[in-house]
Amino acid sequence: MKKIHVNEVIEKIRMACIEANYKLPNDMLKVLEDKVQQESNELGKEILKDICKNAYLAEKESIPICQDTGTAVVFVKLGQAVSIEGGLLSEAINEGVRRGYEEGYLRKSIVENPIYRKNTGDNTPAIIHYDLVSGDEIEMIVAPKGGGSENMSKVYMLTPSQGIEGVEQAVLETVRLAGSNACLPMVVGIGIGGNFEQSTLLAKKALMRSVGEGNKDKRMQAIEVTLLKKINALGIGPQGLGGETSALAVHIEDYPCHIASMPLAVNIGCHVNRHVTIRF
Repeated sequence: MKKIHVNEVIEKIRMACIEANYKLPNDMLKVLEDKVQQESNELGKEILKDICKNAYLAEKESIPICQDTGTAVVFVKLGQAVSIEGGLLSEAINEGVRRGYEEGYLRKSIVENPIYRKNTGDNTPAIIHYDLVSGDEIEMIVAPKGGGSENMSKVYMLTPSQGIEGVEQAVLETVRLAGSNACLPMVVGIGIGGNFEQSTLLAKKALMRSVGEGNKDKRMQAIEVTLLKKINALGIGPQGLGGETSALAVHIEDYPCHIASMPLAVNIGCHVNRHVTIRF
């Protein structure tokens, strides 16, 4: 059995929190640079240039890409043949978040109670999702999620008879209502199937894929392509000021569901869509 000490987890999480907030993922930066050349709306083109410039400066100067450094969301794939030593894994992850946000001078955005709203002062607790998998490795994705784009996300409990048309209508409605509030251009994560809570987790996981990496099911990939075209045809544009680049990608994750249900969740990622993968 492979042994991993909590101190190693703390350190890697600390570094990942800082990196995720300072450095735009390469896939995101590449597609944004490409869109600068493709956008025909002059104002939209200038906004995309500014977004890229902001990303370059953030990495060069070691400062946050965005002032909203987000809720620390961590996806954990935990190998069954791994033994965590020296403490609890969840506590180690939260300590890594605590140190990363303090040492990286990242904004602390978490309140201890949603009604009374006293700030915890260290951006913990993180939101941690666990998958138990085979093997002797751990993979973690650290994905700080901003409040603006998260607030524009929605869950729909569709009926099976609504089909693809119902999915498209719900997704386009979500994007229209979001308007400029999600800091466009966006990445649209969609979860279809499972049940109420599973669909939302699928939508969040969909944002972790490399931009433009299609669903492995060609049928679902075709829906992704169609939705991306329809979203960009809305003309909302970068930061909501017009243009052809409202979304950079649409990613769908699906899961089997009950015969009477078709849960659908839409989780919008802003133009930074931060995520860093670490392995042990």
